[in-house]
Amino acid sequence: MASKEAIIYVVDLGSTTGDCHNGRTISDLDYGMEYVWDKIATIMSTNRVGLSVGVIGFRTDETDNPLGGDGEYENICVLKPLGTMDIPSLEDLRSKIHSSSTEMGDAVSAIVLAIDLIEKFTTLKSGKPAKSARKIVLVTDGQGGIDDDNIESIAEKLNEIGIELVVLGIDFDDLEYAFKEEDKASLKKQNEAILAKLVELCNNGMFATMAEALASLANPTVKSTRPFKGYEGRLGLGDFAKYPESALYIDVQRYFKTKQAKAPSASSYVLKAAANGEASAQSSHTLEDTEMTDAPELSAVKTTRTYHVNSTTGVDGTMNVERGELAKGYYYGSSAVPFGEDEADVTRFDSPQGFSIIGFVPKDKYERYLNMGESCITIAQTVNDKARMAMSSLVHALHELDSYAVARIVAKEGKAPQLLLLAPSIEPELECLVDVPLPFAEDIRVYRFPPLDKVIGSSGTVITKHRYLPSDDLVTAMSDYVDSIDLSTFGKDDDGNPTEFMTIEETFSPTVHRVNQAIRQRAIHPDGEVGEPAPVLTKWSKPPAELIANAEPQLEALLKISGVTKVPEKAKGKRGREVITPMSGLDVNELLNTRRQKSDISHENAIPEFKQLMQVTEKDEDIFKAVSQMGKAIRQSLKTAMGNVNHPVIFSQIKAVRDEMIDIDMPEIYNDFIKDLKTRIFQKNEFGDQRNFWADFKFQKLGLIRGSGNAGVTEEEAAEFLKFG
Repeated sequence: MASKEAIIYVVDLGSTTGDCHNGRTISDLDYGMEYVWDKIATIMSTNRVGLSVGVIGFRTDETDNPLGGDGEYENICVLKPLGTMDIPSLEDLRSKIHSSSTEMGDAVSAIVLAIDLIEKFTTLKSGKPAKSARKIVLVTDGQGGIDDDNIESIAEKLNEIGIELVVLGIDFDDLEYAFKEEDKASLKKQNEAILAKLVELCNNGMFATMAEALASLANPTVKSTRPFKGYEGRLGLGDFAKYPESALYIDVQRYFKTKQAKAPSASSYVLKAAANGEASAQSSHTLEDTEMTDAPELSAVKTTRTYHVNSTTGVDGTMNVERGELAKGYYYGSSAVPFGEDEADVTRFDSPQGFSIIGFVPKDKYERYLNMGESCITIAQTVNDKARMAMSSLVHALHELDSYAVARIVAKEGKAPQLLLLAPSIEPELECLVDVPLPFAEDIRVYRFPPLDKVIGSSGTVITKHRYLPSDDLVTAMSDYVDSIDLSTFGKDDDGNPTEFMTIEETFSPTVHRVNQAIRQRAIHPDGEVGEPAPVLTKWSKPPAELIANAEPQLEALLKISGVTKVPEKAKGKRGREVITPMSGLDVNELLNTRRQKSDISHENAIPEFKQLMQVTEKDEDIFKAVSQMGKAIRQSLKTAMGNVNHPVIFSQIKAVRDEMIDIDMPEIYNDFIKDLKTRIFQKNEFGDQRNFWADFKFQKLGLIRGSGNAGVTEEEAAEFLKFG
């Protein structure tokens, strides 16, 4: 392997590490291992094949290392040889991490052992060192004996091989971090000085107290993705295939510049006992394919999919078919239009690979909201001086003219074309074009809204003073309130000067990093609690209390000027529509509805009579009766329906019930009603085969009412309800 990365954690397991200090409720060993476990779990989550991890313990009861013998390197053990870290290795290592009963074992000797292991592991068969990153992390409480006779030679060896040395001391003094342990033992002071000197002699070293290291774990690690070449070819200006004399082109390479971070996805597993019991008919080979080496008690879930159609000759009225025998169909309204492969071939766009500039746009004319995705970077071919000169000329021309280029790209033959906006980027060592995707005309929705600062009358008169327009006092009050909650100057820098409170570099995705944090915690502590999210992830979930307190006077003034009042909660069962009182004083509806409350809804005039009946309902019992009568009319319509002819009428009747229940905020009545109707259709089979009716019903937006009142219907339940059966 031409490139390897090796990290060895050297952990102090002396008897003193089992004690608790400085008000902590956990031992010094557990305190220091919090950092080691978190780093190991992070390495495991990256799943990098070339990254190897090893663990060495010193001040151990036993001696187990390749350099031991003749009284040297005593009480030092290789707990985990350099190699891939997985769950079984983690479990084995966890059982070996515990405080010993000895004070013997030298930290510097453990570092020498780690140097020897890394050097042998990263040396190629040819004898040359591999291009690799090497690192040793020492975790100690500094209370064991340390021999400093060969400190200088050890530092030279670290520098020669190129190993980074990190020393993390439990309760070590760190003035920069403002930490100092009181009443420190003289031996610990001496050991701190020895280790600090060793780090100082290294070209690449770090010396820190464990409190600072643990505090740094709260900051999520932003993953840097390796450059991925998405296109290599020509960037053209004009059609150089038809007009080679006048058209221009540059040989370029295009890479991703930014990549969206996504939370890791989960896989489905089942207990192996259940898998063996339920899959007795399967072959042993199938079960072996699903075995989990990291979790022997689990088996991966394998998914199979079958297709069947209605058939009078098949079992249970259905017949299984192969996927290749199926044809795609698209809904056109409520009808399914079959679409075979021959028709699909016509829709495929024959797009040859290419990258060409189709226009230019001034920088101040471009709207930032048109950016539609991840950005990429386009550079000239690195070994092509002519292309590099041409790219430099194009970049500088765009920069001097304050312009962007608009380009069309087909990354690979047969892929969909894409529009890009190319912006110039000039750095000391790199001149390139940075691009973002642009929308096509079909991607843009244009909405027209009336102006906010004026009202245009029916005759075209412009009115600037109107009840719909804010007054000058209201505009001033709103401006003052916005200024009072400004975050751009609410923060403080190291010198106490105002600065941005919420920078882009400090705002991490809570979803991505919280999931990663939970996975690491579960891997390290299988039976423990996941714990609360890191404060850096919840820091921006609420505005600062000081900022809210400062803005309180401006908010009160704004509420007073704008006349904001609390809207009373909507009474359940009361309709929100405005009641119109006739000038004559006679309520025609009341006269017409005097007998309606006691009569049934007729099948012929169901919708008007149902709405009239709902107008006079005063009790919940009356609403239930009205819906029940409407249900009888709907069921009668289904029984007498001839094919699909009466479906629009039935849907209108169902919609009337749904709208009325939404209007009075009683969705649970409609949900119970429509569930009962589905039960009668599929389970009780009261109306014969009504699959066509339900297929049309799914596209009428008449399903369960969600997110209102006491409906208690989730999105998954609403989607499940629309399925057949």
